[in-house]
Amino acid sequence: MDQGFPGQHTTTTTVTSTTMTTEPTIRFDKSYIRTWSGMLKLAEVGLNLLGFISITMSVYSSHSRGAWFNTVAMSGFWLTGILLILYLFHIVEKFARIPWLKLEFIYCTVWTLFYLLAASLVVSFTPYSEAFVTAAFFGYCAMFVYGYDAWLKFKAVMSGGLAQGQSIPKQLSGVTSPAY
Repeated sequence: MDQGFPGQHTTTTTVTSTTMTTEPTIRFDKSYIRTWSGMLKLAEVGLNLLGFISITMSVYSSHSRGAWFNTVAMSGFWLTGILLILYLFHIVEKFARIPWLKLEFIYCTVWTLFYLLAASLVVSFTPYSEAFVTAAFFGYCAMFVYGYDAWLKFKAVMSGGLAQGQSIPKQLSGVTSPAY
C-alpha cells in the first residue's frame, strides 16, 4: 500500500434529477389564459373568427378563394378552441403520455402555412373586395400568431418541457465505499 493514502475512505455522490409531475384531476383553471400559451390561443381563436366573418360578409364569399379561407379559419377556430378548453380544464395534464407539445408544434406550423396561402389568395383576388382585403389582414395576423406559437412549441419540445404540469428537481445522495 501507498504510505500517503489512507487505507479507507468514503465518497459521497449527489445526483440531481428532474421529475415531471402532473396532477391528473380535471379542474377549471382560469389562470391559464394569463400565460403566453393561453393568450396566443385566445388571439388565434379571435383572428380565425374575424377572418371568417370578413369573408362571409363579401358578395364573393362563395368563390373558391373565399371558401378555402373560410375552411382554414373555421378549422383553426374549432381546433384551437378545443385545445384551449383542454388546457383550461387540465385535460392535457390528465393525458400526459400524449406528446402534446409536438402535436401542437405540427398543428401551428401547418396552420401558419395554410394562412400564408389563404391570405395570399384572398388579397390577390381580382375583383377588388374590401371584405377580402380585411380577411387577408386578419389571415396574415393569424399566420404570425400561429408562427410564433409554433416557435415557442419548438423551443419547449427541444428543452424537454411539459405541455402542462411542473418539473420538480429532486436530489438523491448516497455514500459509497470503494471496493478493494
